Amino acid sequence: MTKPLYRHLAVLSLLSLTQWASIPGYAVENEVPVVVKIAGIPWFTAMEKGIKEAAKDTGLNAYMVGPTTADPAQQVRLVEDLVAKHVKIIAVVPNDAKALEPVFKRAQAAGIPIITHESPDQQGNTWDIEMIDNKQFGELYMQSLAKYMGEEGEYMVVVGGLTVPLHNAWADYAIAYQKEHYPKMKLVADRFGVGESLDDTKRVTHDMILAHPNLKGALIYGSSGVVGTAQAVKEAGKKDQIAVIGTCSPSQARKYIMEGIIRESYIWNPVEAGKAIVNLAKLVIDGTPIVDGMEFPGLGKATVDPQKRVIRVIKLQPINKDTVSQLAAMGL
Repeated sequence: MTKPLYRHLAVLSLLSLTQWASIPGYAVENEVPVVVKIAGIPWFTAMEKGIKEAAKDTGLNAYMVGPTTADPAQQVRLVEDLVAKHVKIIAVVPNDAKALEPVFKRAQAAGIPIITHESPDQQGNTWDIEMIDNKQFGELYMQSLAKYMGEEGEYMVVVGGLTVPLHNAWADYAIAYQKEHYPKMKLVADRFGVGESLDDTKRVTHDMILAHPNLKGALIYGSSGVVGTAQAVKEAGKKDQIAVIGTCSPSQARKYIMEGIIRESYIWNPVEAGKAIVNLAKLVIDGTPIVDGMEFPGLGKATVDPQKRVIRVIKLQPINKDTVSQLAAMGL
């Protein structure tokens, strides 16, 4: 089964995948698929680069697959097919942590370890690896938004999806921080779960600008969504009135950062995240003990919580007018 077939669900053949399961005890030697939220967007294209580099370094057959849209059901089906194929390890960047629990349980029962990324409260996995501290990350974005809003006024929040675990954790921490530290700021609507779609986020932002003419800020979690919001703000002629803050791919957002529409962002390097996932898979395959304070391949010292099965290596970079061109040149 070729990688392109996985990447394009329209031509994915369930039958040919499940045929692997008919061979008793068969395991695809050293095969480590990384199932991302959605294939084809810049963030995960950059992550794929790291996956390929680490595959070469570790000798694992690691590669990226993903659904054509950020659809939890499609992602679950991909994981189901990989369980049937009986690959060595499955890594997942979840769209919906809860929806994946049953298939993760089946994978573990079949002897297939599960690694997750961006899902620190995941159930049914073996390990989760994170490049940030979620509370710190969420609060950092609210501090940035408040700075550009003058610590007062109306704002909106967008996440990649209402079931995406990490985005919603960041939003929760950000909103809680705002309520405690910036009482003159006001969230004017429930968060919108469209941040993985540029077009949907652009539409939602246009609607919010019309409904709330005094809108002063937009906090966007979702690398494509922040560009959609920037486009809507520009088209509405509100560049100086609405501060846009959000996670982004530097190459995709560079134009709007240089124009001053997207004011600020922070990033962990998706290339490094891809490497980290594959290197963790290698440690699990080799049976290497994973302990607090260990040197994690290519990233430095890790904080390990064995009870929650979470590994953290904090690696954040600011994205602004001074740094965005350099980061984009790195392929991010």
